[in-house]
Amino acid sequence: MTKRLIITLLGMGYFLTAFSQTIDFDPSYTMWYKQPAEKWEEALPIGNGRLGAMVFGKYDEERIQINEETYWSGGPYSTTVEGGYKALADIQKYIFDGEPLKAHKLFGRYLMGYPVEQQKYQSTANLYIFFDKQAEVTDYRRWLDLNTGIVHVEYESEGVKYKREVFSSAPDQVIVIRLTTDQRGSLNFRAQLRGVRNMAHSNYATDYFRMDGVGEDGLMITGKSADYLGIEGKIRYRAQLKAYNEGGAIRVKGTELIVENADAVTLCIVAATNFINYKDVSADQNLRVENYLKNIANKSYHDLKESSLSDYSKLFNRVILELPETENSYLPTDKRMEDLGEGDDPNLAALCYNFGRYVLISSSRPGTQPANLQGIWNEDMNPSWDSKYTTNINTEMNYWPVESGNLSECAEPLITMIKELTDQGSQVAREHYGASGWVFHQNTDLWRVAAPMDGPTWGTFTTGGAWLTTHLWEHYLYTMDMEYLREIYPVIKGSVKFFMDFLVEHPNGKWLVTNPSNSPENPPKGPGYEYFYDEVTGMYYFTTICYGSSIDMQILYDLFGYYIKSSELLGVDSEFSNEVKMVRERLVPPIVGSNGTLQEWTEDYAQLEEKHRHFSHMYGLYPGNVISVKKTPELINACKAVLEQRGDGGTGFSRGWKMALWARLYDGNRANKIFRGYIKEQAYPQLFAKCYTPLQVDGTLGVTAGITEMLVQSHEGVIDLLPALPDEWDTGQFMGVCVRGGFTLNFSWENGRVIELEVLSKAGGKCRINTGSDCKVYFNGKRIRLKKFSDGSIEFNTNKDGKYYFKF
Repeated sequence: MTKRLIITLLGMGYFLTAFSQTIDFDPSYTMWYKQPAEKWEEALPIGNGRLGAMVFGKYDEERIQINEETYWSGGPYSTTVEGGYKALADIQKYIFDGEPLKAHKLFGRYLMGYPVEQQKYQSTANLYIFFDKQAEVTDYRRWLDLNTGIVHVEYESEGVKYKREVFSSAPDQVIVIRLTTDQRGSLNFRAQLRGVRNMAHSNYATDYFRMDGVGEDGLMITGKSADYLGIEGKIRYRAQLKAYNEGGAIRVKGTELIVENADAVTLCIVAATNFINYKDVSADQNLRVENYLKNIANKSYHDLKESSLSDYSKLFNRVILELPETENSYLPTDKRMEDLGEGDDPNLAALCYNFGRYVLISSSRPGTQPANLQGIWNEDMNPSWDSKYTTNINTEMNYWPVESGNLSECAEPLITMIKELTDQGSQVAREHYGASGWVFHQNTDLWRVAAPMDGPTWGTFTTGGAWLTTHLWEHYLYTMDMEYLREIYPVIKGSVKFFMDFLVEHPNGKWLVTNPSNSPENPPKGPGYEYFYDEVTGMYYFTTICYGSSIDMQILYDLFGYYIKSSELLGVDSEFSNEVKMVRERLVPPIVGSNGTLQEWTEDYAQLEEKHRHFSHMYGLYPGNVISVKKTPELINACKAVLEQRGDGGTGFSRGWKMALWARLYDGNRANKIFRGYIKEQAYPQLFAKCYTPLQVDGTLGVTAGITEMLVQSHEGVIDLLPALPDEWDTGQFMGVCVRGGFTLNFSWENGRVIELEVLSKAGGKCRINTGSDCKVYFNGKRIRLKKFSDGSIEFNTNKDGKYYFKF
């Protein structure tokens, strides 16, 4: 097991100290560097779910980039187009008749949402701190302590040792920057809080901001969001800095805060907008900011730090993952990543797992917005893909580890967004498809629009909402909360109702299929599919429009099954549930194509893009529950053939997905090989994922989920321990991980075999588990009776809140 170690490591050439004490260092929980961030993608993130910042750690001109999660372009709007359903029958006929380009064009004219694009997540501000006489420094390091959620910076300049601590407090809703030195009266700097303008598109950027000083110890920015796509910018925001000095002098000159000869300074930054919800922007951002400042007025730095740490620790400390350490584990994090291909460092996977949980805690708290493509961190007024919610894989992947990671309450923002999407989703179902229930496609933004967007190549993904809805069921499986199930049952039923209306009969008279449909972003290679100039996007591209994509069929098979089970558990809608059962049996099953791979479409098409980044038709293997080694062994070689054909490369999110897919195939060494490639090629130095180049959190969190799947699985009614353990992870412990059925596990292993196991039953009920070895189970000191199965698993009854101990 990992031990808390002191960073002296003189033999490796690294000697790290604080001012007067050595620092406890655990490579599973510390990301550290010997130089400042040169660019935004190297900065260290902090967040409280609503307020985020990226800390560069510079010594001459520090930059801390700040986000408030509800600062978006535009305002409340709808993209629903009335009467679009009138063209639906013609679109469906063109697709069935093998004329996809005609269907694409008709869909583009009548079923696309308007505006065709959506709104952008924005950057709120940058805090710049200018230090005097610090052009050269020694003994520099910066680090993020995942155990505390605090970013630290330390260095020495001209005989003075400087130290910073930066964190974002959830209890006090404030970003705190603490600056100290080891010599009294030696802290001198200027600070400026700067707004951000959309310079790239100033022709339409009607955003503005004003920078002002506040008294002798404060700075402030006020502003509004940009009009975009014809939608008026309705967000009003305010960000304010309040400085507290210990010794020396402090004053404001214009828009600069000037500190001279201080012993220590605490900078507190609060921010707010007028956003209440996707339909209401009537809040008073000024009053909100004033209230935040009043709340912290009489609190010391110690008070702010302790309350933040107490809140954060209650979430983060629930889970411990430790994997074997090597000498490389104690290198700076960027050096660890560079050297991973040359040496072993299994512990780096534990650091990635822990960082993923940190990202979720920092970007998704009850009452906040869900984590978007970049979590809550964004420096750009025109971010890649608008930094919004892409739901043909990315948003879902953001939340893959939330339940198993013992962060169930951090799923609340996603659950709330799904409920909100049923508003415009119901309008789109009616107007675009002539159907009941609700539907949602592949993207939304702060304003919860639900119609197809971007163009038919992307917008024909009608199962985006259905996929999100499976997360509602997963939350139930992990919590076994019947009151929650009653609450979200209408949302699940509404999604099912749409597809009961939308599904149409396949020409063979046997199957029911979605039409139109697509397999996200991957163009089929078949009759009628070719590159063409698209009048919607204004570019030469391809179409993905089809009927009955495999991902659609697999998502609906899961969705319908979850609905049927919900109906049974709640004792409601038995007649409708029986109808759903009959329809479920007519969905197109997974099919093996002529080339031996799992078909991506109902037709046996090839693909125009050979190494596509998405694995949409593998949804049923992971994260879904349609395909598995145990229940569909006849499909496993076809799944492996897909993975082999597309290779181990691709984007960050693609590699996270591949790790989980190989884990479900019980190949831990292959999953680990992909993890190593991800670290070398598709991860930034602070472990955020790349989508080729743009920073995103989906791959970060997909890797977290993939690591979990390698160590424990529970999707088939049995808890399987170490199902895909890589050879180099032969020893470790996983404490506090959650599994379906309402169980929490603490277990450790040596030489690839479980040696200790404790199961906490949060809901009661039967527990079926496969430990990989013979064992005895004890409750309250007494051995309990076990039921044994031919697959090696055992089952026993549990009491609510009971703890069960295993002896091997």
